[in-house]
Amino acid sequence: MSPALAELSGTDLGTHTASYDDRDCILYALAVGAKPTELDLVYERDLRVLPTYACAIGLWAVEAAGRLGAYDPTRSLHASQALTVHRPLPASGKLPMTGRIGAVYDKGKASMVEVVVESEWFSATYSIFLPGTGGWGGDRGPSSSGGDWPEPTRTSEFVTDTDLAALYRLTGDRHPIHIDPDVARANSFDRPILHGLCTVGIAARVAAEQTGAHPAELRSLNARLAAPVLPGDTLIVRSDDVDGVVYFDTVVGETAVLLSGTAEFGS
Repeated sequence: MSPALAELSGTDLGTHTASYDDRDCILYALAVGAKPTELDLVYERDLRVLPTYACAIGLWAVEAAGRLGAYDPTRSLHASQALTVHRPLPASGKLPMTGRIGAVYDKGKASMVEVVVESEWFSATYSIFLPGTGGWGGDRGPSSSGGDWPEPTRTSEFVTDTDLAALYRLTGDRHPIHIDPDVARANSFDRPILHGLCTVGIAARVAAEQTGAHPAELRSLNARLAAPVLPGDTLIVRSDDVDGVVYFDTVVGETAVLLSGTAEFGS
């Protein structure tokens, strides 16, 4: 497996065109906690698409990477997410994208695969953690330490529904770890866990709310997924902003589930 992993870097994952309509955008907004009163997120009349929906429609490339056969995709975990928004997503249509494996890192006891998706609307990087596959002598990659982080000054709670993982799957992320108890146990979880991208989408929306920005005005996002969230958990999103950058994290109880989050918003 190690030589195969080492050779993945730079692999072209091809092209893909995502087709969706306003119902998909509304479903996504509801899945990450948009309220029925936020009409421009849940009503087709003047619909604005949450930019983090781009991360959902770009997942085809992560699935394509898993099909290459170099690792077992059912034993993989989403470790971090980056997103840059080039232009607002349309409320319906067809979005052509390209995908590639940007890098593969040897983390010692694990490996990290970075999958990059690019389009004229957005660029996204998915960092996929592969437990038990490291030690093949590759580059360890950049450090995950984020340096000094401002102390959060705003705090909000978001209670996830116990059936949220089953709902969020309908946005396109069909990884069985979020629905199949056997796969969850094989990955050392007592039961299916919530999608990391669902947690990211909730945190980005709440952080926008905290700073007074509209969540559809997100222009860039980075966050590290530090621990799993179980459907039914209460997320505590904490943030502060400095020089136009929103710094945020998310905890469940005393456990950090999102770390080193940054976001920028602008009309």
